[in-house]
Amino acid sequence: MSGADDAAGGPAGVAGILLAAGSGSRLGRPKAAVEIDGETLASRGVAVLRTGGAEPVVLVTGAVAVTVPGALAVHNPDWASGMGSSLVAGLTAIPSGCGAAVVALADQPLVGPAAVARLIAAFRAGAPVAVAAYDGAPRNPVLIARGHWPAVIALATGDAGARPFLRAHPELVTLVECGDTGRPDDIDTEADLARIAGLARPDSG
Repeated sequence: MSGADDAAGGPAGVAGILLAAGSGSRLGRPKAAVEIDGETLASRGVAVLRTGGAEPVVLVTGAVAVTVPGALAVHNPDWASGMGSSLVAGLTAIPSGCGAAVVALADQPLVGPAAVARLIAAFRAGAPVAVAAYDGAPRNPVLIARGHWPAVIALATGDAGARPFLRAHPELVTLVECGDTGRPDDIDTEADLARIAGLARPDSG
């Protein structure tokens, strides 16, 4: 039985986690509630995870209360401590029937659902940890099988998120090229938002 099977021998579900708790200090407002073409970054991120095959999707909030229909909203009271506590909140909220989780960030709206689907496919093929790569460089989203969540949680402090775990266990990581599916650009400033909003529009290409 591979790591992608549950105890009954069938394929285990894959959940999604959207980290959307930050205050957006450089942007000047919480990113989760920022809108691109009338849709919040939280809503866009949940849709990417769900369209890519992740279910259920856990939306981790903090600095601002946002809700997305169909997503399991989890408030992280320690959001100000950094991304690590939000990752822990997301992982601990996932139902027991899920064998892995795809973790994505709300401030990367150019990541496409095909990247999520490829990570899930890698998990189904036996990869315990799968990381989306763009032109060979590892970025987001990241899939982690349930068996490794305790180690991820133990190392998730400050703003590091899953990075300490990934760096400590490179032998577990399968890089999945996703450069043709989207881009991992972050929204940190108003200039970033304007540029990425233009790229996100359907007629931008």
